[in-house]
Amino acid sequence: MNNPVVQIKNVHKRFGDLHVLRGISLDIEAGEVVTVIGPSGSGKTTLLRCVNFLETYDDGEILLEGTMIGYERLPDGGRKMRPEKEVAAARIAIGMVFQSFNLFPHKTALQNVALAPEIVRKVTKEDARRMAEHLLEKVGLADKSNEYPGRLSGGQQQRVAIARALAMEPKVMLFDEVTSALDPELVDEVLTVIRQLAADGMTMMLVSHEMEFARDVADTVVFMDEGLIVEKGPPREIFHAPDSERLNRFLKRFSSVKSFMPISR
Repeated sequence: MNNPVVQIKNVHKRFGDLHVLRGISLDIEAGEVVTVIGPSGSGKTTLLRCVNFLETYDDGEILLEGTMIGYERLPDGGRKMRPEKEVAAARIAIGMVFQSFNLFPHKTALQNVALAPEIVRKVTKEDARRMAEHLLEKVGLADKSNEYPGRLSGGQQQRVAIARALAMEPKVMLFDEVTSALDPELVDEVLTVIRQLAADGMTMMLVSHEMEFARDVADTVVFMDEGLIVEKGPPREIFHAPDSERLNRFLKRFSSVKSFMPISR
C-alpha cells in the first residue's frame, strides 16, 4: 500500500507560552479532500501553514511523499533545518491559496499566473503563457487574461490566485479560508472551481467555515478545537452524528441549516 501524500505525525507548535498545536496527527491520501473546521483560535490556519513550512513546528514530523518537510533527522534522533533550497523545493510541491489574493497589481491576470513558472520552474516564456491561458480557462477566466487585478471582482481575483498556485503543478493544494474575504454573492464562483479540482482528483486540504461546502466536497472532515483534533471522519458522521459535546456545540451554530442538525442519540 502506498504511503499517504501528506503525513502529519504528533505535531506541536508553540508561540511563546501559547501551545497552538498539541500533538496533531493526520494522513492525507492521494486524491483525498480533507476539510478542517472548528472555532476561531483552534489552530486550523497554523496547521496549514506548518504543512507548507510557512511556520516552523516544534515537535513531530510533517512528510510529503515520505520526505520530512522543513527538517531532516539526525543520527542521534534530533533534527536540523533543511537548506533553504530544499525548503523552497518542498513549497513548490505544495500550493497554497490564502484569504487575501496577493496578486501583483501591476501585472495582468495572465502575467500573474505565468510569472512563477518562468522564474522558479524555468519554463520558457511561451510555455508559461500557454499554461497560464489554459489555467485561466480552467477557472473560468479566459476572457479576463489581460485584465489587471484592480479591474477584477474579489471572486475573480481569488480564482486567478488559484490558477497561479496550480501553475506550479503542486502535488497537494492548501486553501486557507479562501472565501472569507469575499462578498456572499461571489463565494460560489470560487467554491465551484474547488469542486472541479476535487472532481479532477487533486489532493487538497482546506480550512473553511463553509459547512455546506465541507459536507458536499470533503472525503474527510476534521474538527479542531484548542489545538487538538477532536473528531475526524466522513462528512455524514461528523455533521449528523458527532461523538463529542464540543463538536455538537459547534454545529449548533449552524442549526438554521437543517442538514447540519446532529442526529439525536
